[in-house]
Amino acid sequence: MKFVDEVQIDIAAGDGGAGCASFRHEKYKEFGGPDGGDGGRGGHVWALADVNLNTLIDYRYARRFEAKRGQHGMGSDMFGAAGDDITLKMPVGTVISDAETGEVLHELLTPGEKILIAKGGDGGFGNLRFKSAINRAPRQKTPGYPGEKKSLRLELKVLADVGLLGMPNAGKSTFVAAVSNAKPKIADYPFTTLYPNLGVVRVGPEQSFVVADIPGLIEGASEGAGLGHQFLRHLQRTRLLLHIVDIAPFDEGVDPVAQAKAIVAELKKYDKALHAKPRWLVLNKLDMVPAEEREARVADFVKRFKWKGPVHQISALTREGCEQLIRDIYTHIHKQQVAEQPSEEVDQRFVDLDAPVEEVAPKAPARRKPRAPKKPPNPQPE
Repeated sequence: MKFVDEVQIDIAAGDGGAGCASFRHEKYKEFGGPDGGDGGRGGHVWALADVNLNTLIDYRYARRFEAKRGQHGMGSDMFGAAGDDITLKMPVGTVISDAETGEVLHELLTPGEKILIAKGGDGGFGNLRFKSAINRAPRQKTPGYPGEKKSLRLELKVLADVGLLGMPNAGKSTFVAAVSNAKPKIADYPFTTLYPNLGVVRVGPEQSFVVADIPGLIEGASEGAGLGHQFLRHLQRTRLLLHIVDIAPFDEGVDPVAQAKAIVAELKKYDKALHAKPRWLVLNKLDMVPAEEREARVADFVKRFKWKGPVHQISALTREGCEQLIRDIYTHIHKQQVAEQPSEEVDQRFVDLDAPVEEVAPKAPARRKPRAPKKPPNPQPE
């Protein structure tokens, strides 16, 4: 698959160069003194969040990255050059963690964000550093320090505002194609979607949000059935989940309520925090239900599913109800964004202009103590 969202790599920063022990050799200067320079710093390893990347496939085959070491110090007071840094470009949303301990080290959440993930070793000191009034001809030098070496686990969690949940063939990809410019694969067999698809939904001028479509879940996903829970991590940063249900399955023996309950159970098994996210129920494929039966079928489903949250009725194929749904989604997301912004502390004196102003009497200036007159100088004897 071209979509790779989890890899393990080894990185190594450059070692520092060794210091040099050298003495000046010039004509007519018998004791020229020490002139050994320091070694250069080893190269760093940086991680850069690149908005043009959406997969970790670049790290699927190249698994080890090493920066160059620093140059050794030389005579004639010449310091070694620093080793070249290397920059690893990663998609926005990548989580960098230690492969051995599992500790999360960094998260790349901002496009263009650049962080240091392995520091290069410092260079060693040459004998020029050890010169003193007592030690006029030092022969000491120090080796360079080793650079950091790490084994890292990279995990991609796509940045989306809305995530889609549902059984295979529930119409998630059709919905994404209907409301955005994304072109996911759509077919009449299960598991058409094999990797997450992102689509940007335009609501109006400068009004948009991102929706993520992941492969469908089935009962037993926690035990590895279907594609398992492999892609549920991509919904952990979303603000809203849409549970899309096929209200008119082709197989009459399939119960949509049982399928919907299975999805909720698998979601709770995977992550309770993800299960607690705001979730809306979207009943899809209403075009397959006769108009006179829609209201009764929807009411029966909601009653047996024991659902108390928002319910939206749509047809992704004919776009019926999609326009109102995306407007409600944008309103919900915008309210969350406004609530997350830090509120500025405002001085109430400038808010309530009718409030009485307390008058404070000005303080009298402090009186200075008069200075004593200066004594006249002693007369000089004539």
